[in-house]
Amino acid sequence: MGTTRASGTEGYADEAEALFVQYESLTFEQVQGWSRHLFPPQPSRILEIGAGTGRDAAGFAALGHSVVAVEPTREFRTRAAVLHPSPAIEWVDDSLPDLAVVTARREVFDVVMMTGVWMHLDAGQRRNAMPNVATLMRPGAVAVMTLRYGPVPPGRRMFAVAADETIALARQAGLDAVHNSYAPEGIQKRPGVSWTRLAFARPTGNAI
Repeated sequence: MGTTRASGTEGYADEAEALFVQYESLTFEQVQGWSRHLFPPQPSRILEIGAGTGRDAAGFAALGHSVVAVEPTREFRTRAAVLHPSPAIEWVDDSLPDLAVVTARREVFDVVMMTGVWMHLDAGQRRNAMPNVATLMRPGAVAVMTLRYGPVPPGRRMFAVAADETIALARQAGLDAVHNSYAPEGIQKRPGVSWTRLAFARPTGNAI
């Protein structure tokens, strides 16, 4: 019997070796430098959805934060835990849109990270995912995400997701847009590939 893959992770397991090299060739600061001003200065609880190789989880841990690193692709998750060992990082097998495992913990977070994840969800999944993400955010928390545009690599599942749609979904879930910028080339300057960077905050005292 074959392994059931979480929707949106198609193609990643087969290319895990090459993708590890690609993702680890970039530093935490290169990838997340644009959003550093959104991170709490004090040690905080961070949920990273789609943690991949653990590069960013390790970066957060180095800053003194504790991280729940969600990664549904076993080939990433098991190797990442070895590559970036840290008592501040807990690896969890879970995925959007439901995040059933994390939600069952009844925990809320100061930051929710979704780097290169949201565009793997279709329209219905995105509508279901946003309120689930919002319920995991404590008042004053921020959610940070990037949206990819451009050619879809063979074997992958991606959608061209409009920033306006994402902002509207966040608003419906009780979140305020606090950052919206466009990166026409991205960090790796791949031909035809660009990114939108978004961040949302859950207002203090806002019941979702």
